[in-house]
Amino acid sequence: MSATALIAEDEPLLAASLKATLAGLWPQLRIVASVTHGAAALEQALGLRPDVIFLDIRMPGLSGLEVAESLAEDWPHGPLPLIVFVTAYDQYAVRAFEHAAVDYVLKPVEPDRLAVTCRRLQTALAARVDTTTTDLPKDFVAALAALRGAAVGSAAADRSRAEVPAAPRLRVLQASLGTTIHMVPVADVLYFEAADKYIKVVTAAREYLIRIPLRRLLQQLDPDEFWQVHRAMVVRADAIATAVRDASGKVELALKGHPAKLVVSRLYAHLFRPM
Repeated sequence: MSATALIAEDEPLLAASLKATLAGLWPQLRIVASVTHGAAALEQALGLRPDVIFLDIRMPGLSGLEVAESLAEDWPHGPLPLIVFVTAYDQYAVRAFEHAAVDYVLKPVEPDRLAVTCRRLQTALAARVDTTTTDLPKDFVAALAALRGAAVGSAAADRSRAEVPAAPRLRVLQASLGTTIHMVPVADVLYFEAADKYIKVVTAAREYLIRIPLRRLLQQLDPDEFWQVHRAMVVRADAIATAVRDASGKVELALKGHPAKLVVSRLYAHLFRPM
């Protein structure tokens, strides 16, 4: 099967080794670019639109996980590339799968293990049935479920041993406007939108700015009440009036009593399915 691939690896010797091993295992796979940092990986992937991307997880600038998330949100149309994460750290495995990876391989890459990856990629490419999803081999799905279960059990055990209390839920935001601090009930917030160093807080009445990383804010919000729908967007679930999916699979949200239309990235489109 012929296909194109991009390699993102910040260690030139490892990138060259991966390329040479792939040439022996999958001669019809054409490497269209090899880059050394996350921003270049994102730019080249969007420009060249390869079938497969081999992503190092730890790279300068954007990590491989961040590149995968950005691709899921910024991909113009058609099928997303199949992603294989390459890492020296096996604790990234579950997070890799959560970012729609077809597989992950550990460094140094063993030819026998990479051969398994190539077969999975070829099966996944052959099994594509529409422009937005890929059916994976059943044995791989089973392995993924086992990995996730093991990770959940391990995380629960770690929490039990550490006895770390959960972060308290935010009830009121303190948003400054000039010399005035406004007390904004979280229950009034329709959505949060991250921009640069600030987060825009949108209520039905007005907008505010707060300065806090979105990741830290998410830790203080109830995940049943607030859903992340984009890397820079979090919306209150019961403020959503409708979710409309177009022919390309893109989902757009309309809110109750507010004119904003919020775009859902492909990474979070699974949140909106009929019951």
